[in-house]
Formats: sequence, C-alpha cells, structure tokens
Amino acid sequence: MPRRPALLGAAVALALLLAVACQDDRTVPSGVSVTPEPSRATLTVDVLAVSVAPASKSIAPGATVQLAATVYGRNYVVLTTPVTWSSSAPAIATVSATGLVTGVAPGSATIRATAGPKTGTSAITVTGSTPPPPPSPSILIAAGDIAQCGSSNDEATAAVVSAIGGTVATLGDNAYNSGTAAEYANCYGPSWGAFKNRTKPSVGNHEYKTTGAAGYFGYFGAAAGDPKKGYYSYDLGDWHVVVLNSNCGFVACSAGSPQEQWLRADLAATTKACVVAYWHHPRFNSGSGHGNNTAVAPFWNALYAAGAELILNGHEHLYERFAPQTPGGVANAASGIRQFTVGTGGRVFNTVGTVKPNSQVRNTTAPGVLKLTLGAGTYGWEFKPVAGQTFADTGTGSCH
Repeated sequence: MPRRPALLGAAVALALLLAVACQDDRTVPSGVSVTPEPSRATLTVDVLAVSVAPASKSIAPGATVQLAATVYGRNYVVLTTPVTWSSSAPAIATVSATGLVTGVAPGSATIRATAGPKTGTSAITVTGSTPPPPPSPSILIAAGDIAQCGSSNDEATAAVVSAIGGTVATLGDNAYNSGTAAEYANCYGPSWGAFKNRTKPSVGNHEYKTTGAAGYFGYFGAAAGDPKKGYYSYDLGDWHVVVLNSNCGFVACSAGSPQEQWLRADLAATTKACVVAYWHHPRFNSGSGHGNNTAVAPFWNALYAAGAELILNGHEHLYERFAPQTPGGVANAASGIRQFTVGTGGRVFNTVGTVKPNSQVRNTTAPGVLKLTLGAGTYGWEFKPVAGQTFADTGTGSCH
C-alpha cells in the first residue's frame, strides 16, 4: 500500500509525456493566436508546421504579390527559422528569396516555403493574356539617282541594300537617262530590281523625259500610285510615310493644288504619331548642280504644320544632312523637320557649292544608301557606303 502514491505519480507523468508527444503532429488550430518566443532555439528539428499567407491569389502577367511565411514549433510557438522559397512553375510565376511572387504567363503555380522538414504552400493563378512584346522598329532604306547602263555603281549600292531587310524607298531618277521601259528593264532591273517587291518608289525628273513617266509607272505598277498623280502614302510600323511628286510642271505642287490639298487631308487623317515624307527635289540643297528648290515649299509648309519629323530627297548627286529647321530655313530643334539628301544610289557625284544654313554633314565621294530605323516615337539614321568606302554618318532623334 505505501507504494501506490509513487505509482500514481509515475502514471500521471507518463500521461503528460504522451500528450506532449501527440501535440507534435497536430496542425495549427484555427483561431489560435501565438506570439514569437525570441529566446527559444530555432533548430530546424523543432519545426512543426509552415503557414503561407495568402493561401491563394490570382494575379495578372507582370503583376506581383508579397507572400508571408510563418514557422511554428512545438506548442505552436512561432520560430525565426529561415525559409527557402521556390515555384513549381517558374514559367508561370516566379518567387524571390523574400517571397515576392511575379506573374509571368497565364496558368497555375504552387509557391512553396520550406523550413526544415516542413513546407507551406500558396496557390497562385496567373490570369489574362501575356503582355505583347514591344514592336520591333521598322527599317526604311533610301537612295535616289540610281541606275545607268554601263555603270557598276548601282550594282554596288544594290549589294548594300541586299544585306538589309526592310522597305526600299527610291528617291527618283531611278533609271537613266530617260526612265524608259527598256532602261528600267535593262539598267535598273538587274540591280535594284531585285528589291522590287519591297520597294515604295518616288518619281524623278528623268522619268518624265518619257511621256507621262510611262516607263516608271509601267515598271512599278500599282506600287507607284495613280499614274496621273504619282503621290500616295502608307504606314510603316509606328510611322506614317508620305510619297510626293515634286515634278511640279507635270503635277502641280502649289498651295491649293490637288496634290497639296491631298497632302494636308492625308496628314490630318493619319493616326500615327510620327511622319516621314520623301520626293525627288530638295527644298534645301548645298550642291552646286541644282541648289534650293522653292517650288516644293508648300510640301514643307503642310508637313511642318502637321509636326512631321523627316524629309528625304534625291536629285543632287551627293549626301547631305540638315539640322531640324522650319520651312523658312530657321533652325528649330523642338519642332523643325530634319532633311536628308541621298542622291547617292549610283550616279556620278556633283560638287558642293555654297553651304546652306543648318547643313551639318556633306559627302561627295561615297555611293551608298541611308538606313532609317523607325521606332515608337524615335528614329535612327545610318549612311551605309558601298564596299571600299569609309564615310559614315549616324545619329538618333525623337518624334515631336
């Protein structure tokens, strides 16, 4: 009989030990409020459970959500044990070392927080469509005064064009001497004719040595526009492109003329933020062969009023780049139009005469083409010379 109290005490102790041991495998009771125990050792063997909040979340591609992990030990004491984060599907959702989740593409992913032998999870659903990649810049390759039978310069410039993808803009006087059907077939066709299916041409004065520029319009067909007009427009990526006919003795260019009225209406109708225009005769020109052409001033006035960025011309057999300027030739970096003369497609060069105000770069030795990279609100230019030539001109600009 005296031993019964001792036996009873041992039984109570055993029951307590079993109760504590059973607690180790229980989940955290709902509604239990626990506080950290800073002084407690945070050995991973002590981890009972890991809870992740929020337990589920829907986000869009590119959006983020911050997850929080709580580590519980025995008796549901909150531990400071470090957590390792991982994603079951990084192509759908990624997670940083601190639990920041980023949606990547539509789908489902399980985000895991691991501490010792235990892991908690959060179910992430990425909804909606993947944001489209930014549009690639458009390429416009330009030169005028190109092909003449008996000269190999147009073959050399054609070799430059062949290495560049993009739309080809001819700046007039494409086939010498008179733009006949035979000259287009035999002189232009074997070189630049290789790019006919990606060419948006403009007409020069030499084409009109054949009545109605019939050789030009016959060769390019619908791509050259209405044969009675020779002006048209098209869109190229984020840009609106206007092609005009500067042979004003054949198709009027004056203010109020059908062409000028069409130009203003076309510019008013476009939804594109950036505009480039090209035609044959340059308004501003330091070349000794032709000088400034004032007949195309109405084109400049309309384009300037519409906030156009770039004008490309040929006619003078040289390369010249102007700073942005007004139709009156006043430098204006904020709203001026930048003009390039690229009469370097293959014809023999003219010389430089009186250098005009705002002329920044001139070259009379290197045949080649101008490559324009037209982006969303931006443009870049690069003169690409033929093999053996080293002249270069590059730069960038922004739309107004």
